[in-house]
Amino acid sequence: MMIKGIIISLILSLSILHLNFSQKQATLYLFPGQGSDERLFDSLTFEATFKIVHIKYPIPEKGITMSEYAKIISNQIDTTENYSFIGVSLGGMIISELTEFLNPQQSIIISSAKSRHELPFRYRFQSIIPIYKIIPPKLMLGGAKFLQPIVEPDRNTNKDTFKNMLSAKDPIYMKRTVSMIINWERENPQDNLIHIHGTKDHTIPIRNVEANHIIKNGSHMMTLTQPAPINEIISGYLNL
Repeated sequence: MMIKGIIISLILSLSILHLNFSQKQATLYLFPGQGSDERLFDSLTFEATFKIVHIKYPIPEKGITMSEYAKIISNQIDTTENYSFIGVSLGGMIISELTEFLNPQQSIIISSAKSRHELPFRYRFQSIIPIYKIIPPKLMLGGAKFLQPIVEPDRNTNKDTFKNMLSAKDPIYMKRTVSMIINWERENPQDNLIHIHGTKDHTIPIRNVEANHIIKNGSHMMTLTQPAPINEIISGYLNL
């Protein structure tokens, strides 16, 4: 009986070790928005069992498509272990493309679009009449700095962070990512995306969006400015 008890204890101990090892191997890839970086996720909290990896965006080649760019980004992802995605704005669009050929455990997009049809008319209009092409890159970045606090006023609660993130962007990067968004070809959204959107998102208005979770008064910047309801939602999916 004693030997049997020892064997059972060993089996249980090995099972717990295996479970802990498996949990430690889960990687959470965070995809920021076009004018932001890893600081966008500072207000979100994640279980210690996740390895957090912040996706970096290289300057796109001229004329590159969203799907082509996603394939380049995929080189930052280790598919040999369990992994999940969280992406904001442009990051969510890139995730929409990645899930075409990758199999994350969870794909959560926030303040984003699952296809070109969820983008506001001003983007779709410019795919027909590309006014953006005549705007110099530096002027485009300067315009973004000027308009961001007007379009999304709640970013002023974290004014310095948003200002510094946007100021760190290369003007060429900004213009080429704008081109990618305007010319995004995705017609149909992926079925396995979890979409969180705010009712006061003025950058990607909710009227065009079919979201799984709607945050009342949530803005385009709500990942940083209104994290509490987002933390609750993503925790429910990541800790299944």
